[in-house]
Amino acid sequence: MTEHVDVLIVGAGLSGIGAAHHIQAAFPDRSYAILEARDAIGGTWDLFRYPGVRSDSDMHTLGYRFRPWTQAKAIADGPSILRYIRDTAADAGIDRCIRFGHRVIGASWSSTESRWTVRAEHDGATRVFTCDFLLMCSGYYRYDEGYTPEFAGTSDFRGQLVHPQHWPADLDYAGKRVVVIGSGATAVTLVPAMAETAAQVTMLQRSPTYIMPVPSEDTVANQLRRLLGPRRAYTLVRWKNVLVSTLIYQLSQRRPQQMRKFIRGLTRKQLPDGYDVDTHFKPTYQPWDQRLCLVPDGDLFRAIRDGRASVVTDRIDRFTATGLRLESGGELDADIVVTATGLQLLALGGLRLTVDGQEVALPDTMAYKGMMLSGVPNFLFTIGYTNASWTLKADLVSEFVCRLLRHMDAGGYHQTTPWPDPNVSPAPLLDFQAGYVLRAIDGFPKAGSRAPWRLGMSYAHDVITLRYGRIDDGTIRFTRRSAQPGDAEFTGTVGPGPGSEQITA
Repeated sequence: MTEHVDVLIVGAGLSGIGAAHHIQAAFPDRSYAILEARDAIGGTWDLFRYPGVRSDSDMHTLGYRFRPWTQAKAIADGPSILRYIRDTAADAGIDRCIRFGHRVIGASWSSTESRWTVRAEHDGATRVFTCDFLLMCSGYYRYDEGYTPEFAGTSDFRGQLVHPQHWPADLDYAGKRVVVIGSGATAVTLVPAMAETAAQVTMLQRSPTYIMPVPSEDTVANQLRRLLGPRRAYTLVRWKNVLVSTLIYQLSQRRPQQMRKFIRGLTRKQLPDGYDVDTHFKPTYQPWDQRLCLVPDGDLFRAIRDGRASVVTDRIDRFTATGLRLESGGELDADIVVTATGLQLLALGGLRLTVDGQEVALPDTMAYKGMMLSGVPNFLFTIGYTNASWTLKADLVSEFVCRLLRHMDAGGYHQTTPWPDPNVSPAPLLDFQAGYVLRAIDGFPKAGSRAPWRLGMSYAHDVITLRYGRIDDGTIRFTRRSAQPGDAEFTGTVGPGPGSEQITA
């Protein structure tokens, strides 16, 4: 049997639950459902179970705009974030609209019917859903497999080899020698957490990363909450933190040498006298060319000061029976090796799209405002910021979806499709130099050389354009069912985009 809903959301993580809340609040009479491949709410925050898992953004910006974060800690642990997402779903009754264990494998659009037909695998069978609007909130990580480089000799290693994305629930590292390969957000989280009970933890990095200590509690937020109440305080603190993070990012882009000096100064104060800061904490790239790692209350540096953790900057020659041999000739003995070597990206969760029988090649499409695909009707997706909290952008995408639906209701339209200007040249969707992005970006849609085809990375700018900007901006076509250019029912842009002839019924 085929089930029809007005809006179908894919993914019951942070983005999907937020999108459902926005749509339900704006359109209480519209039907919707969420298809979730796994058996639980939470997405990333349910999947990752490694020790110390936490946000690398403050919860006043990672939290939803409509639901204040009220806990004292602004840099929250994974279980707290998971409870926040699940409480949001339960309080609004969203959890009743989730179809668990449904992995979406394909979606076909029919212009004649103005409808998507979506296929999902469930319990070994294929289930079919139809919808008027399809909203992808599956993120861009590959959930079934992380990234591990090919290391020589892994079969020789007699200890345990673990990737953080598949953390064994029964892994006992108390009193063990642990090597964590990597220097990103996952590694700097794991090292101090495992150092609490492990005999020794070594962070083995090929090259350093920018790491900044931050307070785990936002004292301004906690004081304002007592004075103004949760909601008003949350709005003020959210904007305060947006402005602070924007300032750091802009200074990193415009005054990189000053920021390098500032971060180095913070790092040096956190480490013992005489520590070789330049070898282990002086990256070769500029600040914010890759994501900045935050360590709450400097816990990584504290573990190093206390002698429970150490950092080695070197390359791996091969695994041995007892650990790792380094290119410098050194050896690291280990009972457990954790490959915190990154994630793999997967565009739209691997979904296959077809429009009127023609398969859509994602690299041949262009992303309108970073959330719609050129030539693909009634389809939106969520990609958050790389230089700020994911949810800041996810909330704005959901708000834009609601504005778009209201505009279509008012005009009696059934279809909306972005159409690119051929004069806009393509560019990578994510202009970010992290390894996990560079490995996979060729499989993603393209961005454009100018608005509205760029993926914006400024929350303040996106608030203006997505929350208050024109919906019918001359780039999107709006049509009624079965209407084609030249028909009396057609209204919108004919041709490749802005500047083309306008035909209105």
